[in-house]
Amino acid sequence: MRREQRWTRLSERRVMGSLQRFSLCFSWKRILCIFFLPVILSGFAPRVKDKEHLIFANAQLQPAQYSMFNWSHLTPLKLTDRSVGLQTESRVGSKPYFTLGGHKFLIFGGSIHYFRVPKEYWRDRLLKLKACGFNTLTTYVPWNLHEPQRGKFDFSGNLDLEAFVLMAAEIGLWVILRPGPYICSEMDLGGLPSWLLQDPKMILRTTYKGFVEAVNKYFDHLISRVVPLQYRKRGPIIAVQVENEYGSFAEDKDYMPYIQKALLERGIVELLMTSDDAKHMLKGYIEGVLATINMNTFQINDFKQLSQVQRNKPIMVMEFWVGWFDTWGGKHMIKNAEDVEDTVSKFITSEISFNVYMFHGGTNFGFMNGATYFGKHRGVVTSYDYDAVLTEAGDYTEKYFKLRKLFGSVVAVHLPPLPKLSPKAEYPAVKPSLYLPLWDVLQYLNKPVISHTPVNMESLPINNGNGQSYGLVLYETFICCGGSLHANVQDTAQVFLNEKNIGLLGDGIKKLNIPKIRECQLLRILVENQGRVNFSWKIQDQRKGLTGSVTIDNIPLNGFIIYSLEMTMSFFERLRSATWKPVRKNYSGPAFYLGTLKAGSSPKDTFLRLLNWNYGFVFINGRNLGRYSIIGPQETLYLPGTWLHPRDNEIILFEKRKSGSYIQTIDEPKL
Repeated sequence: MRREQRWTRLSERRVMGSLQRFSLCFSWKRILCIFFLPVILSGFAPRVKDKEHLIFANAQLQPAQYSMFNWSHLTPLKLTDRSVGLQTESRVGSKPYFTLGGHKFLIFGGSIHYFRVPKEYWRDRLLKLKACGFNTLTTYVPWNLHEPQRGKFDFSGNLDLEAFVLMAAEIGLWVILRPGPYICSEMDLGGLPSWLLQDPKMILRTTYKGFVEAVNKYFDHLISRVVPLQYRKRGPIIAVQVENEYGSFAEDKDYMPYIQKALLERGIVELLMTSDDAKHMLKGYIEGVLATINMNTFQINDFKQLSQVQRNKPIMVMEFWVGWFDTWGGKHMIKNAEDVEDTVSKFITSEISFNVYMFHGGTNFGFMNGATYFGKHRGVVTSYDYDAVLTEAGDYTEKYFKLRKLFGSVVAVHLPPLPKLSPKAEYPAVKPSLYLPLWDVLQYLNKPVISHTPVNMESLPINNGNGQSYGLVLYETFICCGGSLHANVQDTAQVFLNEKNIGLLGDGIKKLNIPKIRECQLLRILVENQGRVNFSWKIQDQRKGLTGSVTIDNIPLNGFIIYSLEMTMSFFERLRSATWKPVRKNYSGPAFYLGTLKAGSSPKDTFLRLLNWNYGFVFINGRNLGRYSIIGPQETLYLPGTWLHPRDNEIILFEKRKSGSYIQTIDEPKL
């Protein structure tokens, strides 16, 4: 029996044993708590000058009189009367609370992002959410993935939002939708499409004409899909969030009311919410919209901030962060499971609705990752494991079992049985036998752009005028002398004379000395977009590639040939017709390496480990698994078994620096 299976069964026995002990000792301990705990806690209440806020905060945070929650009749398939949706109520002598269909309701929410999980695994993840004891799913909606080009919308396959929401309803989960337009979510540009940056005057997340016109067209399409999924239309969506964490941005007082109106005018009738941390809540709040709070742990002072914007409303924690994301070159972030359990327990006893962020993080497949900037650009790693309740591959964690035990002790019905673990496998190591230097691949790319001066990635006249969103750009021009090369690069660049690497440009490095040359040579600058910043005012300055002129000794260079390396499926189809070369030992420079992963007759999930490789991307059967880097912290890439073919699978590495040896697979992640 596998270790995970033994752990699951052992944990289940412990859960059942705890439930039995709980039912036997409910009486005198619980009764004493009901009568004496409010009195005891009142002696520890902090003293503040604002008595009105203190009264509100204390009233909201007193432990509730204990009762078993029974929502068995409040599920999307069983609740037939849809005349009254999610509402807030406040009565004399009781704390404010939510009602759903007229029944008192506490939101136990968990976040799963459909776009970070293979569609074939959606049901498994949602069933595990339900089996843990949650009653509500929350998800963001990424504009950049759904409208990759102006007016060209994609809600197919892994982006089938409607299928995801309806599947949640079928499983018995309500849905809180967070449609943006900005979502943060550690995604490239916070989920905003990069083609917005073609406008040199663009001011994102404001009522700037060019921005709101684009939002209106996107919402015309998106919200028409969402409206039929609302509660009062017999769908599972009980609430919709207006934008996301605008209080920390707050550059335009008219913007949030504009987005609110845009949702209402297009047919959103369910409860609207905002979402901010305590520090910025006052700036993100909209009159008439329920303010919710984001937090790392149970903090009474944070709830007092909430009391300043609304009284006589139930408390909702829209994001309780049970972990955190990682960035390249940083450390792997983790959070103690007992702390998570303790905080959620306090939410429940205080009758505070909450959403666990993340229940299941998934993966930043392809180029979807965002970045942070605190004096230095740091890309978010490929894994969005987030130290969440479920792992990146959907496996149970200590947090899962602790929360399931907790929820099982407060709900009046038995929780659903645990879904089985998805099996993992180790496959024979792959040693790429063929390779193609980048310079040999240029003929298989789309026609290059010819320009007198450099053009940044977003402004390239490609993709029907929408520019390039992700990947790399190669700039070529001839030079006939050496000197001090100066270029503004976003985010990082390798500089070559012909095929020889002569140095790097990037974050904080704008100059490079070019040695004297006897005759004209080809200057090549390979620039990579490592992820656009997804938070703060810095999102306004996220144009990638070469941004501005390139000079040698202050003399501008002209006459550029510009190749777009978007690494699309169609590109890899063309690459299959190329004449690949036998791999050279210790080849240095950007190149593609080809091998075959043998997955047997029944492929299973696995994790790729690239021990002797440096930096690049992995493509399986043309699918972009994401970025790897020797600097860590992430050491393995998650490979879903559903993306593997029986037996032989094409694996291609685009390695930017130096060839490695083997590509290993293991049956557990190393993050």
